[in-house]
Amino acid sequence: MSSIQVRPATLRDAKAIAQIHTIAAQQAYQGIVPDEQLKSLSVEKRQAYWREAIEYCEPQVQVAVEDEKVIGFVGYDRSRDEKSRPTTGEIWAIYAAPSHWDKGVGLALWDAARDGLQEEGCTNVTAWVPLRNERAIRFHELAGFKREMSTAKTAVVGSVKIEEVRLKRAIAG
Repeated sequence: MSSIQVRPATLRDAKAIAQIHTIAAQQAYQGIVPDEQLKSLSVEKRQAYWREAIEYCEPQVQVAVEDEKVIGFVGYDRSRDEKSRPTTGEIWAIYAAPSHWDKGVGLALWDAARDGLQEEGCTNVTAWVPLRNERAIRFHELAGFKREMSTAKTAVVGSVKIEEVRLKRAIAG
């Protein structure tokens, strides 16, 4: 039985969220984003971003906790895509500490985000994922998301262009 608990994030969680976001991104994007860019990721900048997100609930943030330690987080809200329906939600970010990859943290976070989006009246949910981030694509597909290949676009991350694809699924089911 898993001891992972998911709860709404508090301002006190912002530093742990920023640390997980930074280290998980550095590992997940190795070989996709240049090393010098990955090394320049700043916990401080991410902490400021997540403090603001938690304070203003944009996006809504939940954390996965094990033994009172934050081990992952999810940020979700309405879709930021232009022309999306008001009933479409979006996973803005979902990360687990690399030490907890493949241990059910992402699934617990996804379940919490799905419940939160359903409470908001959303019927569908999307997520933008870099095509070369095979771990993230696999996670979303295992969670029932399907690729919408016609949505493939190039995003600029720092000095690098990254091909992203939107994945989508119904909230129920």
